[in-house]
This record gives sequence, C-alpha cells and structure tokens, in this order.
Amino acid sequence: MKIDGVSHRTIWPTTDGAVEVIDQTLLPHRFAVRRLETLEDVAQAISTMVVRGAPLIGATAAWGMAIAMRADPSDAALDAAHGRLLRTRPTAVNLRWALDRMRARLAPLAPADRAAAARHEAASICDEDVAVCEAIGEHGSTLIAQRHRQTGGTVNVLTHCNAGWLATVDWGTALAPIYKAHDAGIPVHVWVDETRPRNQGASLTAYELGAHGVSHTVIADNVGGHLMQHGRVDMCIVGTDRTTRRGDVCNKIGTYLKALAAHANGVPFHVALPHSTIDWTIEDGVREIPIEERDATELTHMTGRLPDGSLATVEIVAPGSPAANYAFDVTPAHLVTSLVTERGICPATAEGLAGLFPARGG
Repeated sequence: MKIDGVSHRTIWPTTDGAVEVIDQTLLPHRFAVRRLETLEDVAQAISTMVVRGAPLIGATAAWGMAIAMRADPSDAALDAAHGRLLRTRPTAVNLRWALDRMRARLAPLAPADRAAAARHEAASICDEDVAVCEAIGEHGSTLIAQRHRQTGGTVNVLTHCNAGWLATVDWGTALAPIYKAHDAGIPVHVWVDETRPRNQGASLTAYELGAHGVSHTVIADNVGGHLMQHGRVDMCIVGTDRTTRRGDVCNKIGTYLKALAAHANGVPFHVALPHSTIDWTIEDGVREIPIEERDATELTHMTGRLPDGSLATVEIVAPGSPAANYAFDVTPAHLVTSLVTERGICPATAEGLAGLFPARGG
C-alpha cells in the first residue's frame, strides 16, 4: 500500500540483520519507523502494540526468531526465543502458528545453519501473507460487486477495528476486499467505528483508507446498530484474531455487538481471515479462546494531537474508578454469514471450513 505515494509494507528486514516496522502507536499523527535489533525489541514491539493485527504479529514474531538465531543459534536459545515471543499476546493464534513453523524449520538444522534459514523462512512467511491477503481481497470483492449489481449505487460497508494493511504485511484482511473493489471502480463507502479503547478504527483504518482514497466516515462505536436500522449498511466485513474449527470468530471487543445488530436487521456479516488464523484444535470459541485483558490505562486515558501539533495523553475517567480492559470478544458462528479466506468463501461451519481446507478440517 502507499503512503504519500510511496509503497510500504508494515515490516521489512535490513541488510545488517535487524528489521524495521511502522510504529503504529504514533499513527495517525506521525509516521515513524522503528528499528528492532534484539529479541527483546521484538517482544516489546508486539506487547506494546507498536505492531498489531494477528497476521502482522505472526510475521513479526518470525523475524524475532530470526534475530534471536543470529545472536545465538543454540537449541536453548531457539526454545527460549519461542517461549519469550509466545508470551507476548495470548489471543491471536497467528503468533503460535508462526513460531511453531519457525521452530519446526530450524530445530532439525545444525546451529551454524539456523541464522540464514531463519531469515529465509521469516521472509517467506511475509511474502506468503501478502499473497494470501490479496487473494482474500479478490474473493471478498465479489461480495461487494454483487451488491453493487443489485442496487446500482454505492455499497456501504461497516467494519470494526483495523483489519487493513496495517494489521498484516500488506493488503489486509477485512479491508482487502474494499481496496480491490475500489481499485476496480466499484463505488464503496466505509463506516469506520472508532473502536474504543485504543481507537484503532479512527486512528488506523481511517488513516489507511484516506491514504488510498477510499470514501469513509468515522463514527462512534455504538452508531452501527442505528445505521443498520435505517438501511444505511449493506454489509459488515470484519477480521478475526482466532477462528475455531466450527466457525466461531474472536475479534476486537465490540465485534459481537455488531454481529447481533446485523443479525437483528438482516445485514450480512462477513469475516475475512487467512488460514493461519484458524485454530483447528478448538471448537467452542466462547469457552476455549483466552481473552486478553490489557492495561487499564488504555481505557482510562487517551492520546491526541494538540493545536500546536504536539501529542498529549489525558485522563478521561473519574479518578480512582477501577477499569476492566477486555481486548476481544467471541462471535458465535451462527451470527456469521460467511468466512472469506484465500481459498474462497464458505459458511461459518465446520463443514464449510473443511471443504476449503480438507487436510486440516476433514
């Protein structure tokens, strides 16, 4: 994707063994690149959400393993790096998927061969993510095109949080179909809810849609149901951080409420995801997916830009009031109209997923 006319991925290697990433904690007010040189640099970048989004978390963790192997390619260091990075974020399954893939590739090798192999594997994970997300965009754009053919007018899509190119290596998941439709000349407008408490819709989704020239409007988190009641939403498309084998989806907190509103108003609710986000080991998302609880200050404080251009963080909650910051919720499969993957579109059922991924779901 492009920022100020320059193509960017969200993560890329340097020639001296480090990696660089876009610091997403500073967007939309500042575009800055952060250099990650050590395993701990990578772990902190994931934990503090310098990088975020399930696919990008996995890709960053893969590069963290490569950086660790450059410093120490021993068996002990391999296991330690895997364990350290796995502890950074508990909900997104892409993290474990990427780390397990890296360890499986590196463990059989002699330590002297691991650093080069790790860089190659991490680069492959990133390249594959780009191709997968673009394919999700191709398949998902058919849903937008179909709606446009039915109405002949602008297709209004509501999304939640940020599942665009900033959440992946490039293209995105939920936003990839929107980019593909927009680039094909289909008139599309996006309702972007702010997504408290970190405001990733208002800060990240609006930022990248604006940079790409896609029509959009930022709304408060709870406006979605009102818009659906008045026929102003043609479909919802969201991402997911973990999807069970029967089609339950875990996504940014508030997604479940959007799905309930969509179901009540007959609005299609689509979820876009790569295969790496499917957790084939679990079935019941509500009971089996661990829900990350983050620092309460994300809820009690907010950062913004002052008139002089400087950034300031202010407290917005009554002093002394306790706060609970649940980062994700689970939307049961029966509320999901379809799952949009790199292999095509399927119902949110065990049979639907098994039809697209027979080797894992059969």
